[in-house]
Amino acid sequence: MRKLILAAGLVGTLSACGSSGGLMGRARPDEFAVSRQAPLVIPPDFALVPPAPGTPSAAAVDSSRAAQDVLFGGPAPRSASETSALNAAGRANAAAGIRSQAGDPGTEVVDKGATTRDIIAAPEGDGQDARASTQTATPQPQQ
Repeated sequence: MRKLILAAGLVGTLSACGSSGGLMGRARPDEFAVSRQAPLVIPPDFALVPPAPGTPSAAAVDSSRAAQDVLFGGPAPRSASETSALNAAGRANAAAGIRSQAGDPGTEVVDKGATTRDIIAAPEGDGQDARASTQTATPQPQQ
């Protein structure tokens, strides 16, 4: 008896998936037949003018560089304080390929301790959730 009820339930469920009539066979509107599409129209005149003499051709302009210049204003001159800071740091003495050597496994690294590592690994934020403790941790005797 259980198998008969289960089989009837499965047949009823599967009949709802059919595309002809049935429980879900209601008529639906055709979304593409709602309105007609207007024909494409080509404007009669674009009023194009030839480029002025001496201007670069459209193919010679780097579009990505032009977009960056428009967004960010192009290269800005450094301030006097920034220039003096760079000169004091030895800007002229920097090796050309130093950035590619920074992650080299052969680079010697000095261990500055856990405090420096914690400061560098601290999450960004405005410090609202920061907590400080003045108690020093006493080492627990090992058993």
